[in-house]
Amino acid sequence: MASPAQPATAQPPLHLRIALVTVGFSAVIGQIILMRELLVASYGNELSLGIMLAAWLAFTAVGSNLFGRLFRRKLPSRVLAALLTASALAIYFAIFLVRSSRAYWNASPGEALGPVPIIVTTLFTLAIYCPLSGWLFTAGSRCYAEHMPEISYATSSMYLLEAIGSAVGGLLASLLLLRLFDSLQIATIIALVNVLVAIFLTASSKLARTALTLIVLIAGATMIVISSRLELQTVARSWPGFHVVAARISPYGALAVVETEGNRSVIQNGTILFTVPDLAAAEEAVHFPLLQHPSPRTVLLIGGGLNGSIAEILKYPTVERVDYVELDPAVIRISRDHFPQLWASLIADRRIHIHELDGRLFLNSTPLRFDVVILSLPEPQTAQINRFYTEESFQEVSAHLNPGGVFGFQMHASEEYLNPQMKAFLRCLNATLQRAFAHTITIPGEVVHFIATAQPALLTTDPQLLLTRLDQRGVRTTFFRDYYLPFRITPERVTSLAESLKPTETTRINRDFVPIAYFFNIELWSTQFNSRYRDAFNTIAKIPFAAVIWAIFALLLISAVTNSSRRVAAGYSVAMMGLTLMVLEILLLLGFQAVYGYVFNELALIIAGFMIGMATGSWLALRHTENRNSIRLLWLTQVAAVVVLLAVTPLIVGMGKLTAFGLPTIFLHAVFLVFAVLCGIVGGFQFPIGMRIFSHVRQPASPGTLYGLDLFGACVGALVISMWLIPVFGFYKTAGIVALANLGPILLAARTPRNS
Repeated sequence: MASPAQPATAQPPLHLRIALVTVGFSAVIGQIILMRELLVASYGNELSLGIMLAAWLAFTAVGSNLFGRLFRRKLPSRVLAALLTASALAIYFAIFLVRSSRAYWNASPGEALGPVPIIVTTLFTLAIYCPLSGWLFTAGSRCYAEHMPEISYATSSMYLLEAIGSAVGGLLASLLLLRLFDSLQIATIIALVNVLVAIFLTASSKLARTALTLIVLIAGATMIVISSRLELQTVARSWPGFHVVAARISPYGALAVVETEGNRSVIQNGTILFTVPDLAAAEEAVHFPLLQHPSPRTVLLIGGGLNGSIAEILKYPTVERVDYVELDPAVIRISRDHFPQLWASLIADRRIHIHELDGRLFLNSTPLRFDVVILSLPEPQTAQINRFYTEESFQEVSAHLNPGGVFGFQMHASEEYLNPQMKAFLRCLNATLQRAFAHTITIPGEVVHFIATAQPALLTTDPQLLLTRLDQRGVRTTFFRDYYLPFRITPERVTSLAESLKPTETTRINRDFVPIAYFFNIELWSTQFNSRYRDAFNTIAKIPFAAVIWAIFALLLISAVTNSSRRVAAGYSVAMMGLTLMVLEILLLLGFQAVYGYVFNELALIIAGFMIGMATGSWLALRHTENRNSIRLLWLTQVAAVVVLLAVTPLIVGMGKLTAFGLPTIFLHAVFLVFAVLCGIVGGFQFPIGMRIFSHVRQPASPGTLYGLDLFGACVGALVISMWLIPVFGFYKTAGIVALANLGPILLAARTPRNS
């Protein structure tokens, strides 16, 4: 039975619509805060990120579907107000819980948590907040339906208003909140906004509303001041046994300075960036590559300069210029404030040039060439770090080396034995390096050094020759000396390592858009805890592409011969659209990282672009008043999603090549933003169509049911795509797999009768 999509009744009051926008606003900012906190607690590897996002979506789906059924009848505004207040306060408790989790698991700074602690911590933390966030969607839909009896239109309008709030929240967080406030202060601001909205929803008179608003504003301002003092105390719970000197949040991560036994370490997102003093690490990182060059004059150091590495570089009498690139300006500021002597020595030397910029962006924008380039970053535990160890990155380094220039980086390994997972990981990096450089060597030890050049007969693994060069150049060292190198670099160990890391026909190459190295790194990380994790990753990595395609064909066959109801077709389509949008979002984010680096502000803008697109698509769908074509619109929108996926993927990959033509950065950023808006429009348009189909049957479903299916599809996408398909198969094959899988709901919906 057809009915108009938009009832001819008055719009709900303004304060209710503002409250529904606030739902999306507070949810997206809460997500940013808690995901960053969980990232710090879990060491920030790609597995933890996939688990977090999947758990977030799953719990939100549970809240929207299960809890939403608790209020099947009219929902008073005061209940919506109570949920807004409760969700804001839940963020405080969740932050406290996640900051206490490492102490519960007895983890020290720099120690990686295993899969079980990560999963348990994530589930317990998100179980506090996310169900409330999902419940708010259903509650908001029912409140809207009190003024707009058409439940499908009310739910679709809630979807639209939540998307608007999410877009505003993402923009505000990236451009303002993360720059000026810490996590507890941001949580206080969210609580303040939610409570004020709750007052306007429930206050019985203007006088009461004004009085309560003043009280809340005063209390909120006081809490913001108090929160800045509580921040350091709660961060200290993450590092039991250590004195937390400072904590700071930046647009690029959570930073902390911890002190023990006279040493201070700077930690970013759970990973130790550097320790002061740490002469052994500084000497090893610097001298192996510098001694390979006959007379280094210009040196580029990407990361790791504040542990003493720059001072070691400047010991070489021929060095005239050192360019040090550090992405996060907060790392520079925290070093200036808490390592004043080190900082004073850096700014006093005119040979040192500090750049607050992503390392690859620096290489793509500078005309400078260097004698030696040293990459001193952590292992590729995430896609963000992995992009520095790809063929494209190594080619960029090669293009900025002077004739006879040397490039070096290092990876933690093992002194005596390399297990199969470690060999596969290091062999992948070695094979990738050899795609960009004609001549490479590897130096064995607990830290394996990779050194490369284009000039033949330049590199050496002879310890005596390296010691002679060290002496001739007048470089005085503490650890990198005659009693150390001959033991470290024996011919047998050098030969054994070279044989172990020699690429084979099956060795994978790490690329920007096929980031296999971070999958190998996750597999290697898993071997620290349980062989079952290792076996699981091995099994996943060995699944052939053809097997995935045949499995999808089997599902397509089932869809082609199955008769279904309109509701089943709508649910299947919306769930697959949720998965597809998550794939598009991950492709855009990883593609943006590959081109520009981890620039959190721009990434947040891309997410905001998605939400703007979803709001636009929802608005367009709500303007369609005819229901008889809903099924047709459903599968046509699914086809549009496939077209967008197949069109945007090669464009994302091509953006990396456009940077070489010197196009303005703002133009390239705008292109990514347009991609995000376009992708969001497709998904936003389908949800109201699906909700219309869901509601126009004899037994209308809960408003949260379809929303829960949307989130479930996105949950599956977050877990499978980021942890398996993209790193193992790359961008193109992943897009092909997802596009093929979308044919299932298309076939099912196309065969569904309009009146079933």
